[in-house]
Amino acid sequence: MVTEAPQRPLTGILWMLVTGLHFIAVTALVKYMGPRLPAAESAFLRYAIGLVFLLPALGALRQTNLSRRQWSLFGLRGFCHALGVILWFYAMTRIPIAEVTAMNYLAPIYVTLGAAVFLGEKLAARRIAAVCLGLMGAAIILRPGFREVSLGHLAMLFAAVVFAGSYLLAKVLADEVRPAVVVAMLSIFVTLALAPFALPVWVTPTLREVLLLTAVAVFATAGHYTMTLAFAAAPVTVTQPITFLQLLWATSLGVLAFNEPVDIWVIVGGFVILGSVTFITWREAMLKRQITPNANATKL
Repeated sequence: MVTEAPQRPLTGILWMLVTGLHFIAVTALVKYMGPRLPAAESAFLRYAIGLVFLLPALGALRQTNLSRRQWSLFGLRGFCHALGVILWFYAMTRIPIAEVTAMNYLAPIYVTLGAAVFLGEKLAARRIAAVCLGLMGAAIILRPGFREVSLGHLAMLFAAVVFAGSYLLAKVLADEVRPAVVVAMLSIFVTLALAPFALPVWVTPTLREVLLLTAVAVFATAGHYTMTLAFAAAPVTVTQPITFLQLLWATSLGVLAFNEPVDIWVIVGGFVILGSVTFITWREAMLKRQITPNANATKL
């Protein structure tokens, strides 16, 4: 008889707080590094360096027999995620941190739409309303016609779409393959997919840039690990609201470290999106389906 692990809400909240700090550190390091290296190269180096963290998963990979279809899905997911990472690196060095953070939360909204279109998930009226609310939050942030919508903003809009595609494919694969294999194959295929984009624009990185990208890989990996610990300790409905703090931390970081002005409409739009994501996550938990990923999952 399998005994369900006891819930520890406070522990889950604490681990999610630590997760948020890890991901904010990733954001700060990429912003600090600046745009000297092309976005594709920065993304490639981050994932290539991160391959060292796959060593514990080599045993599971060797024991896994994948079908041709599964190989194809892993390849498609790697391409989608690689494109999202390139766009994220591009946006991070060109628009304020708070705007990147707020728009990053659009991915779960797109996942909800994609699950309805591609996986046959039903969209009840309340979920449709939540999706519309999330898109309204994006409109509040961008305010087309009232402010300049830069290439960085467009990059983040499209990044959320391809990240959503990546997580929909992850849902399909997670039903067939062990989680450790899904995570390891993502890192391998993203690295392979990034190489053709990185090599034509290659700029020799400095030691400083290599060290910064190594730190990015470390914090990103640690963030995903502590997020897993948070999910193991408490339900997503408990840990999801903690992600609201990341927008506040990102805004504070932009002001204090990078002299970025506070845009009240970005804060308002971000909270509208996060409220929508939280409602969708709560509905998924109530329906026991867990299609929509936690908003943190769109991070590197």
